[in-house]
Amino acid sequence: MDSQRDRGDGHADAAQAYDYLIVGCGLYGASFARLATDAGFRCLIIDKRPHIGGNCHTENRHGINVHSYGAHIFHTSNKVVWDFVHRFADFNNYVNSPKAFSGDRLYSLPFNMNTFYELWQVHTPDQARERIESQRFRGEPANLEEQALSLVGTDIYTTLIRDYTQKQWGRHPRELPAFIIKRLPLRFTFNNNYFNDRYQGIPIGGYTQLFSRMLEGIEVRLNTDYLEQRNYFDSLAGKTVYTGCIDEFFGHDDGRLEYRSLRFEHALFDYPNHQGNAVINYCDNSVPHTRTIEHKHFENSQSDYTVVTHEYPQDCDSDRIPYYPVNSEQNQNTYARYRDRAAQLPSHIFGGRLSEYKYMDMHVVIESAMNRFRSEQKQADSPVLVS
Repeated sequence: MDSQRDRGDGHADAAQAYDYLIVGCGLYGASFARLATDAGFRCLIIDKRPHIGGNCHTENRHGINVHSYGAHIFHTSNKVVWDFVHRFADFNNYVNSPKAFSGDRLYSLPFNMNTFYELWQVHTPDQARERIESQRFRGEPANLEEQALSLVGTDIYTTLIRDYTQKQWGRHPRELPAFIIKRLPLRFTFNNNYFNDRYQGIPIGGYTQLFSRMLEGIEVRLNTDYLEQRNYFDSLAGKTVYTGCIDEFFGHDDGRLEYRSLRFEHALFDYPNHQGNAVINYCDNSVPHTRTIEHKHFENSQSDYTVVTHEYPQDCDSDRIPYYPVNSEQNQNTYARYRDRAAQLPSHIFGGRLSEYKYMDMHVVIESAMNRFRSEQKQADSPVLVS
């Protein structure tokens, strides 16, 4: 019996050691645990990995904070979220300005006047608009390729989108549904700042240090697999916050959800600068990787060495980490069945990328955790602490 609901005050019975068991020490789980702990609830976090921070984990190598699972650049326009993360770290003024390599040339990202000049040597927004408009696909897009062509035209699509997309998703854009791309922003200014958000930066000292501070006073057990002892762990707390794959929680009995995974190759070089930029996308099929990351440029780390990561998309099997939901109609229908089943479990909360089966930036994950905790407080008739 769910003793937390029996009491009605949001706290577990004395027989239960915790109010919330939180499965997963990534951004959703850690944020929820911090909010709940600050409100006086007892939390236990468990994670099957050997480290905190989930995919945001960073590891210091030769004075460089290496993003173990790919680049994570924090950005948001939500001041509540920005103030929340600032409790645990100072952020630098890093501005994400990736470059794109295609056909032996480098281009600026996102698509802006610098990109258009590099493609066509145009100088004015009107010239760029005219070139794009003349190349656009006309009609109702039937697939991702036609959708992209309708948004940005032939040159941008073939140079910077087509091959990159095929590597990312493992299939030609003609084989992907049009709705995967809702929009492709075109910026008619000479502005290489990838994000439009008001706040942006990298936590000084790395994300692992941020998580360490966020989790102060909270019990964390690593190398611990919830699904291997689900009944035992559920018995420890009034509610379980689950952040893993929702189909795995239900034993895949309504079908498996598709994800894309990533493989990372980290290389250490005994010289200080390899590519001169934190992120370079590889947009043609001359190489199998989609991007290279030179981590020291995120924090302007001073080291005689540098670490560069090559990122390779791949299919996701049971031995690989899921990163990106495959946003097809079939997968969305499968997820809807699991979502409906999850709604019938009042003792469990499902949150985060994997449980909500959607791609979310870091700030959106935190917002989701805040909103869910706010809902929990309202259900318990407690004061709302998250604004």
